[in-house]
Amino acid sequence: MINIIGKRYYFFLLSLIIIIPGLITLGVMASQGKLPLAIDFTGGTLLEVRFASASPQPAEIIALYDDLEVKDSKVQTTSEGTYVIRSSVLEDEVRAKVVDALKAAFNSDVTVLRFESVGPTIGREVTTRAMLAVGVAALIVTIYMTFAFRGVQHALRYGLCAILAMVHDVSLVLSLTALGSLLWGWQIDSLFLTALLTVIGFSVQDKVVVFDRIRENSGIFRRLPFETLVNHSIVQTLQRSINTQLMTVEFMLLSLALFGGVTLREFSIILLVGLFSGTYSSIFIAAPVLVVWENGEWRNWFKRSNKAAAA
Repeated sequence: MINIIGKRYYFFLLSLIIIIPGLITLGVMASQGKLPLAIDFTGGTLLEVRFASASPQPAEIIALYDDLEVKDSKVQTTSEGTYVIRSSVLEDEVRAKVVDALKAAFNSDVTVLRFESVGPTIGREVTTRAMLAVGVAALIVTIYMTFAFRGVQHALRYGLCAILAMVHDVSLVLSLTALGSLLWGWQIDSLFLTALLTVIGFSVQDKVVVFDRIRENSGIFRRLPFETLVNHSIVQTLQRSINTQLMTVEFMLLSLALFGGVTLREFSIILLVGLFSGTYSSIFIAAPVLVVWENGEWRNWFKRSNKAAAA
């Protein structure tokens, strides 16, 4: 039998190595007021244009925006040869002036492919509702799992461990987004929120499957040590979890990330990594954390170092 639970601390360490650098990066960006928030959250305007016979540098477009007294502009080029320009809120009249200025400055016809404006009030509302949705989801999951596992000793722990593993998956997504914003200019927008909520849903679903098998085996193998019981339950669900994710979701998302275009690439990659993390955490995080809790292992984490210090 594969001894997954016996190597639980290696899996915990692996997750920390992956998550902590990204969260530190996100924290530094937040402290500097440089969080990669899109206009959905901050309020502003997104203008996507294509030049017929010019290829200006992003810095040239930003300088033009500054000349028009439009501040906080950011420019991103796409693989389709278009320019995505984000800035403070532009009225229709100002947008027309910007387009005319782009035509004149670069001596080229300009096609407006997309124009979206979001006011700061709407941005705050989106942020509040996102946080509320995540909080409500966590509460409902805890209540549901406590009720569903009421026949098992310490039923509340199953729900709380599922939430801890869900936090692991959300942290991994945030870490990935922070690194993506530095390397590829990713931003936290409404599609990111959709991907995050989808990851939360899939994450909880996988935990329920694994924990339900533990609950079933608790009545069958009553004499087994809890650690052995949990490991046996994980192995029983291992093939199902991996096959279901790979066959039905991961391959499709990989294709979408590779061939779906730049607009959906960030969304696809976040979902790809987030759903993989959901499967990983179900097997290597949620159930092992339950074992750590049931065994009370945290009581012995620092005893050896204390004895060494005393010696």
